[in-house]
Amino acid sequence: MSGDVPALVDHLFRRNAARITATLTRVLGADRLDLAEDVVQEAMAKALAQWPFGGIPNDPAAWLFRVARNQAIDRLRRDTNFRTKERAIVDAVTDAFRAREETVGRFSHELEDDDLQMMLMCCDPRLAPESRLALTLKCVCAFGVDEIARALLAKPEAIAQRLVRAKRFLRDNAIELELPSREELPRRLDSLLDVVYLMFNEGYAATAGDDLVRRDLVDEAIRLAEELAGHEETSLPKTHALAALLHLQRARLATRVDAAGDLLLLEEQDRSRWDEDAIAHGLRHFGLAAAGDELTRFHVEAAIAVEHLTQPANWPRILGLYDDLIEIAPSPVVALNRAVAVAMVDGPECGLAVAMTLAPELHDYIPLYSTIGELARRAGNAALAREYFLEGAARARTLPLKRWFEKRGR
Repeated sequence: MSGDVPALVDHLFRRNAARITATLTRVLGADRLDLAEDVVQEAMAKALAQWPFGGIPNDPAAWLFRVARNQAIDRLRRDTNFRTKERAIVDAVTDAFRAREETVGRFSHELEDDDLQMMLMCCDPRLAPESRLALTLKCVCAFGVDEIARALLAKPEAIAQRLVRAKRFLRDNAIELELPSREELPRRLDSLLDVVYLMFNEGYAATAGDDLVRRDLVDEAIRLAEELAGHEETSLPKTHALAALLHLQRARLATRVDAAGDLLLLEEQDRSRWDEDAIAHGLRHFGLAAAGDELTRFHVEAAIAVEHLTQPANWPRILGLYDDLIEIAPSPVVALNRAVAVAMVDGPECGLAVAMTLAPELHDYIPLYSTIGELARRAGNAALAREYFLEGAARARTLPLKRWFEKRGR
């Protein structure tokens, strides 16, 4: 049993840390967000220390909450302002957690889940967009600073500063964990969707660790996307477009790696093993996304995913969609993905030329090295291909990706 404990605690951390933090924050106040995060971390550490010897409790999540709650109360007892209301806060925290457990898995009309309330709080429009993303990934998704930095292509020091400033904003403005008004909710939705997409991407192509795919993050992102798509206030075409994109990407999840857990490129995947259920869910959401006049990046990316369902793919059509995506959401990452489509339409030399122009800007982005390496290999430039594959191996943070680069670089 003891050998299962680290894996179980890691799973519980991803699934429950943010929710427990949100429940504590709602009751104790956003000005004590750091305290809530600290005691949850301490609860996880206690689980790692005690469970291998005392056994895993029947309800591990409830155990973690009780430990975190008690740690918070112990800390707050040193605060004289807290002593007069200690019993009321203990009761409120206990009742809040019990209510959360009774409603877990449902998304009520008022968005009552604590973790989603936390996300909406983090997406306060008065915060800078980059701070909203960083704060939500930290508080709602339980990402570490390094993970956030990789997801946002930023330096860890810059992310740490964003988090400090965002938390200071919450304290200085006495922000509470509560539902925004119906008028304000749409203003926060775009940030919400961005965060869900970043969470999915970190699970779909993990940037660190022993596994290329982290299914818990993928499942959590899809859960949140489905809940947002199912609520009348947030069931908008762009929400369905995101849900469509995530399901269509998830359909290929089982075929993204081989038996050894190493990366398989799209053309190497066994399409017969693609998840038909996920494809059906994706196409249903894609149909719902067609309503209205707004065209978002999620619409275009979902359309690209739909094009990849056919074999052979219509690469001129895909290139046209990437041109649309560059217009809607220009970024060097989109330009790099477009370079692959250019290669499929105009030849690998043309695609390689486009990708090479992006190398200075994307030098810290691992897919740059796989893309340039592959395009160089197809263009017959073995020396350039080997250079980029070996550099990718040196920079890779996941063992499967490192092995993939090393094989390609031989």
